[in-house]
Amino acid sequence: MFTDITIGQYYPTDSIIHRLDPRTKIILTFVYIFLLFTINNILGYAIAFIFLMTLIALTKIPFWYVMKGVKPLLAIILFTVIINVMMTPGTPIWQWGILKISYEGMEYAFLMSTRLIMLVIGTSLMTLTTSPIDLTEGIEYSIKWMPFVGKYAHELSMMMSIALRFIPTLMEETDRIMKAQKARGADFESGNLIQRAKALIPILVPLFISGFRRADELATAMEARCYRGGEGRTRMHVLAYKRNDRVAFVIFSLLAVLLIGSRFTKIPTIVELLKGL
Repeated sequence: MFTDITIGQYYPTDSIIHRLDPRTKIILTFVYIFLLFTINNILGYAIAFIFLMTLIALTKIPFWYVMKGVKPLLAIILFTVIINVMMTPGTPIWQWGILKISYEGMEYAFLMSTRLIMLVIGTSLMTLTTSPIDLTEGIEYSIKWMPFVGKYAHELSMMMSIALRFIPTLMEETDRIMKAQKARGADFESGNLIQRAKALIPILVPLFISGFRRADELATAMEARCYRGGEGRTRMHVLAYKRNDRVAFVIFSLLAVLLIGSRFTKIPTIVELLKGL
């Protein structure tokens, strides 16, 4: 499961999305997140879904590789669906005591789970198509104009990019430690909640030791390369917006118009379609 996490990983291909300026991808990722939360009907979700599938095709990243990032979240998605189906008031389909399945609950659960899946896939595309170096520079350029934090833009962007980069590394390390402990007879699945929590100690201790060791090795490597922070640093490649970046902003502007406009479009809801059946 831990090896299925795609956030923080970079998938190198020669695509038009990979060649975009990292600042463009960072800004448009936040725009995409905002637009997802403006959707309130089937038409909006259909437009966002088609756009996301087109975006995945343009990245030239295998579809299965993008989708495997959703696998670790299946339990959370299933829990969200069950809670929304059972707790949303509306026209009941089935009821037993306080538990109730309603048409409105099924609609809300479907829309919420779809939004969560598209949110995970859309945000993971930013790291899948942006190298750690480009991501660091993009974050630095994006926040250096902000008051109070702009002075420390380079250090903050470096910390965020290192944190993102270490997510898949630590997940792989956790998976290896769990397999090693299971080979020695450790049991992580039986017992009550407290017993399971205690069983995680043989995983957490070596994981923290490994994390501190990796951090120390990284600090030594950065010092060996005379890293002294962002002050006075020069760059071999200076970021600059190009034609494709301007086209990307125009496309996202059109997407924003379509999704916001879909909020005011009168179309049948899922509840009305289900009742019509």
